[in-house]
Amino acid sequence: MSAHAYRWVESYGAGMTAAEPNPETNPDSNPETTLEIDLEFLRRVMLELLEIPSPTGRTDHVQQYVGERLDRLGVPFRVTRRGAIVADLGGPADSEASRAVVVHTDTIGAMIRNLKSNGRLELKPIGTHSARFSEGAAVWVFPDALETVYNGQVLPLKASGHRWNEEVDSQGVSWDHVEVRLDEHVSSIEDLRALGLDVGDFVAPLAHPLITDNGFVRSRHLDDKAGVAATLAAVKALKEADAELPVRAQLLVTCTEEIGHGASHGLDSDVAEMVSVDAAIVAPGQQSRETAVTVTMADSVGPFDYHLTRRLHALARQHDIAVVRDTFAHYRSDAAAAIEAGAHLRVALLGFGVDASHGHERTHINSLHGLAQLLTVWLRSDLVFPRWDAAADGPLRRFPSLAVQPAQEEGPQEGPIEVE
Repeated sequence: MSAHAYRWVESYGAGMTAAEPNPETNPDSNPETTLEIDLEFLRRVMLELLEIPSPTGRTDHVQQYVGERLDRLGVPFRVTRRGAIVADLGGPADSEASRAVVVHTDTIGAMIRNLKSNGRLELKPIGTHSARFSEGAAVWVFPDALETVYNGQVLPLKASGHRWNEEVDSQGVSWDHVEVRLDEHVSSIEDLRALGLDVGDFVAPLAHPLITDNGFVRSRHLDDKAGVAATLAAVKALKEADAELPVRAQLLVTCTEEIGHGASHGLDSDVAEMVSVDAAIVAPGQQSRETAVTVTMADSVGPFDYHLTRRLHALARQHDIAVVRDTFAHYRSDAAAAIEAGAHLRVALLGFGVDASHGHERTHINSLHGLAQLLTVWLRSDLVFPRWDAAADGPLRRFPSLAVQPAQEEGPQEGPIEVE
C-alpha cells in the first residue's frame, strides 16, 4: 500500500458485506430464505423458446410467446413500438426509485446476401458469430410469405471430399466460404425467385435442444433463451409465493441485443439498479462454470457497478448459491446499450455458464436454477443505497462514499478526507 493510503472505515471490506448493510438504514435488505423454483416449468419454457426461430429483426413470434407466458403468470406488461416488452413485477407504488431485470429473446442468425447462379444462397451474418459454427447447420429460410418456410443447410463451398480431397481442409473460414443448400428443386437465380426468395430474407439456424439425464443443456441459442426461461421461472416463484418486493421492479425483454441496441429503450426513468441476465463465458482463462452463477465484474465496455456487483455476489454466498466472479474480454450486453443510451443507474450482469458461446452451446440446469434463485433473492432485497439512489442526484455531503470504495450509506458529514 502506498504511503498516502486512504483511511478505510467499517464498510463492505471491514466488518460489513454487500449483503449485510447497516440495519439502521436498510432493515429489510436480506431475505432469509430462497424461494422454490419450478424446474419443470423452467425446462419446458426453455425448450419452447428454443424451438422458436428469432434472429434479430424477426422476433415478433418469440415476443408474442413471452407475452402470453407473462399473461398466464398474471404479470401486466406493455409492448414498445419496436417490440420490447416492459413488464410490471410489482412493489410499492410509492417507491421513489425502481429496479429492472433485463433479458433478450433475439439470437444470432443470418440474412440472404445474394442469390447464386447455382441455386444456392450467400449469407450475411446477424450478430457476431463465426461461419465455422454454421458449417453443417440445419436452417429455416423465411420468404416474405408468412405461411412459407424452406428447409436448408449451411455448407462450405468445397463440401464434397470425393471431389475436393485435401482442399476441403485447406478452404478458409468465413461467410464468403459458405452457402445455403435448399431442400428444393433449384439450380438458378430464377428458380430461387420462383420460390419467393430475395436478398434480405431471414435465415435461422435451428437450435436442436437436448437436456441430458444428468442436467446438461445442449443447444444453439441458449444465449439468451435459457436466461429468459430462468428469469420467467423466478417471476413465477415470486408470484406463487405472493412475495412482497421492497422496491418497484420491472422486467424488460429486449429483442435487438445481438446487434448492440438491446436495452437502449424501454427502461423507466426512475430505475436505479439494473441487472442484465445473459450467458457467462466458460473457456480457458475464465472462472465461469456451467454449473454456477457468474457475477460479471467487467466486460469489453468496462467495469460494472462496484457496489451492486458485490451485493449480488454476497447475496449468492449468503444463500448457498454456487457463484463465481469473472471478467469478459469480447463481450457486451443489454447493460452497455442502456448506459450508452443515457440511462442513469447502477448496472450489473448475472450469467449462466455457457460453454462454446455463439457456437454449439452447453450449460447446466444447476446454473439456471441458481440464477433464478438469486434473482428472487435480489428482487426481495432493498437497493444498495436506498436513500441515496432514491433520487437521480444529491448533495456531496450525502454521497455514500468515503473517498474510497467500499462505502457506507452516508458519506462524511464534515472535514477533509483523512490520509495516513
